[in-house]
Amino acid sequence: MDASLSEATSGAIGALVSTTILYPLDTCKTKYQAEVRAHHQKKYRNVSDVLWEAISTGQVLSLYQGLGTKNLQSFISQFIYFYGYSLFKRLYLEKSGSKTIGTKANLIVAAAAGACTVILTQPLDTASSRMQTSEFGKSEGLWKTLSEGTWSDAFDGLGISLLLTSNPSIQYTAFDQLKQRLLKEQLKKKAGVDSSSEVLSAFSAFVLGAVSKCIATFVTYPAIRCKVMIQAAESDEDNGKEGQPKSEKTVTGALYAIWKREGLLGFYKGIEAQILKTVLSSALLLMIKEKIYKTTWVLMLALSRLLSISHHRLKTI
Repeated sequence: MDASLSEATSGAIGALVSTTILYPLDTCKTKYQAEVRAHHQKKYRNVSDVLWEAISTGQVLSLYQGLGTKNLQSFISQFIYFYGYSLFKRLYLEKSGSKTIGTKANLIVAAAAGACTVILTQPLDTASSRMQTSEFGKSEGLWKTLSEGTWSDAFDGLGISLLLTSNPSIQYTAFDQLKQRLLKEQLKKKAGVDSSSEVLSAFSAFVLGAVSKCIATFVTYPAIRCKVMIQAAESDEDNGKEGQPKSEKTVTGALYAIWKREGLLGFYKGIEAQILKTVLSSALLLMIKEKIYKTTWVLMLALSRLLSISHHRLKTI
């Protein structure tokens, strides 16, 4: 049975669980990031204001608006990413004849897997962002959200999303390299143990995932904020304004809007919530993935055996 499939399945399940657990925080963070106004006009002073708005208006459940779409997008994107990463990595090792993959090659492999993921799942990503940034209680379904604009609108932010493939590339490469070093240290203490059967403890996977993601998030945050702005739904307040420029739906337009209204620090508005959310999400994802990988592998191996036996019996009939 292809190890890439087991890697992809465990990664996708990890993404599904972590996305669901942290979704209210993600909604508050996204709505806060999407707001670009002069300081005295801001509706939200911090991320907690978004949470308070939901509570005070009796729309707490609206913190989960778009959860189904987000989970679908997370599951599919992580499955594609981990499958692509594992597959490209194995192909590289087969072609190069090497037993291990270097940092540079790992970055290229991770970026290629990320690019494939973005292109295939961008409409779902756009829809989930629009649903999260809609007014509380006014979010619409997936199909209606996507059908409101043109087909090209569903790919809003594709360019910057491709640029942001550097984020998981940096994070997953750092995690993989740190993991290999840690496992080598563990194997030195366990003579005769096969490295392929060794997995990280939940705590180790959590810490390594948090550290690697924190660095990647800080480096790429300005692009992350621009992407949220480009994909955000227009609020009722914005619709009432004549001067809401379409240019803000482009990368250069979003950058200019942030610079003009919020200054240099505006590029890092909401970074605390972003780091908290992404670090916890990635750490949980990788922790869950590491813990269920062995189980997934055994189940798929057993399924492969059963299919092989069934196929053999059918041939003999």
